[in-house]
Amino acid sequence: MKHSEKVGFSFGITSGVITTLGLMVGLHSGTHSKLVVLGGIITIAVADAFSDALGIHMSEESGGGHTSKEIWTSTLATFFTKFLFALTFTVPVLLLELSAAIAVSIVWGLLVLGWLSYHIAKGERKNAWQVIAEHIGIAVIVIVVTHFVGDLVAAVFV
Repeated sequence: MKHSEKVGFSFGITSGVITTLGLMVGLHSGTHSKLVVLGGIITIAVADAFSDALGIHMSEESGGGHTSKEIWTSTLATFFTKFLFALTFTVPVLLLELSAAIAVSIVWGLLVLGWLSYHIAKGERKNAWQVIAEHIGIAVIVIVVTHFVGDLVAAVFV
């Protein structure tokens, strides 16, 4: 895989896990509504995929040393990876009771993040367990914080 493809793929997967799980957990704890969580996932898949793709595009442009083709490859890889991966979280929400779907989604997201972290560590010749623990740890912090943010929003505004 070329560098520009790796950039888009790894950023899209990471953002797909962190952003989508954070949104799902926060919306679930704040509303307990399947429709709201599903709407949030689809919104993230579209809006945040465009936002992340533009962010990568501008970052790659500002860094210099990349051809236009490499920049667009990173941009499109980010968009499609984030878009498609975020949509995978709709499957458990559509098929399961919402609390179970949230649990399954957390497991799914952390497994994918762990898999990506393992491959990044191996490519960089770093300790895989340390890299995996760091990335999973950050994801868990996001999940916990967004849960309590959802609870706070529900307590203050409902």
